[in-house]
This record gives sequence, structure tokens and C-alpha cells, in this order.
Amino acid sequence: MIAWPADRGTLQLVKALLILTLMVAFEGRIVAGETIWLLDNQAKIGGHAVTIFGEPALRTEAGAAAIWFDGVQDGLWLRDIPFSGQSQFTIEILFQPAADGPTEQRFFHSEDTQGRRALIETRLDGKGGWWLDTFIVTPAAGPGVTLVDPRCVHPTGRWYWAALRYDGKTMAHFVNGRKEREERVPFEKFGPGQTSLGVRQNKVHWFKGAIREVRFHSRPVADDDLQRVR
Repeated sequence: MIAWPADRGTLQLVKALLILTLMVAFEGRIVAGETIWLLDNQAKIGGHAVTIFGEPALRTEAGAAAIWFDGVQDGLWLRDIPFSGQSQFTIEILFQPAADGPTEQRFFHSEDTQGRRALIETRLDGKGGWWLDTFIVTPAAGPGVTLVDPRCVHPTGRWYWAALRYDGKTMAHFVNGRKEREERVPFEKFGPGQTSLGVRQNKVHWFKGAIREVRFHSRPVADDDLQRVR
């Protein structure tokens, strides 16, 4: 049994602390090694202030919000890399590529102050299809490792979960929970840095389409537990 303090001032303080705890937990959405960024606000994502380029649009469809990018000048910057300091991680991102976007698009880019980079990209074939391209570079990986398979084509204009996973030895990427490529990669932990959505951080290869959610895990999520659009 919990013995609640009888003093009104103490009760008000306890109540305020509980509310603050709930607000912090909801704002950052950090649960058991998982950080979730919901893109339902251009100005603040995952508790972080956002630097906005262009005019990315917030829209709600079927009760779910997402931010739409124009493929020309729309991008978001956050001064955070949720998987920094981790030797294993998984990044999942729920997105929809537009049919008429640029051929090469970097819609997720984390880079630390020492130049370590992780990117999730699309390649469009100009015929209504796209395939996934992922990239990791650290000093240990030399020029970096790219995973891409142009045979794994998906229709544009639909929602997909893409995932980039590193288990301590092997880098792999997935679309809707299905593994498409993997390769052994030497790796060094990321330090502090920033993450851009909708564009590479040197402001090239802009993304046209929508992003609804990004999830970061401090572990290699098992294939069967990865998010997927059914």
C-alpha cells in the first residue's frame, strides 16, 4: 500500500512531478532502448527543436499525420543521433516515395562531428518503381559500404517500412520486414551529431514524398519483429 502525503503542498508537488514525468516520456517516446520520432509537428520532433528548410507540409490522412517533402527544397534537421555510442542498432522509417521524385533521394541522413555517416536512400526507375539504397561509413569501414539491389523494385505512391540494421558485424537492410541485402562491415560507434530528413546534409538529393515515423533501437531487431505495412 502506498502512503500518500497528507500535506496539500506536498500533494501538489507530487502531482506536478508525475505530470512532468509523463510529458517527458511522451515527448521523447523512449521505451526500453527504443526512441520513436513521430512526424506530426514540423517545429519539434522527438522532443528536439527542428531546423526547417523550404516548406515541408504537415498532412493528416486516415487519422495519421505525416510530413510531405517537395523534392526540391524541403528538409528537416535535428541535432541528435539516437544511436550514437551504440555498437549495435536498428533504424526503421515509415515513408512513402512519390512517383515523380528525383532519381536519387537521400531521405534519412545521420552524421556525427567526425564524418561517420548512415544514410537511407531511394533510387527511382522513372517507370513507377523504386528500390532501397543504404550506406554506412566510419573510419574503420574505409570508403564505406553500400547495400543496393536494383532487382528489388517496389511501386511508388505506397507506404513502406524501411530498416537499416547493424548487429556488430553485419549491415543489412529490409523493406516491410523482408531482407534485401546484407554485408559484413567494420564499424565504429557514432559520436554526437545531427540527423536530416528529406535531404542529404549537404543539401543535395532532395526527397519527394512523405515520412510518418522513425524508430531507433539500441539492438539488432530480429527479422520477424521488424515493422511492416501489410
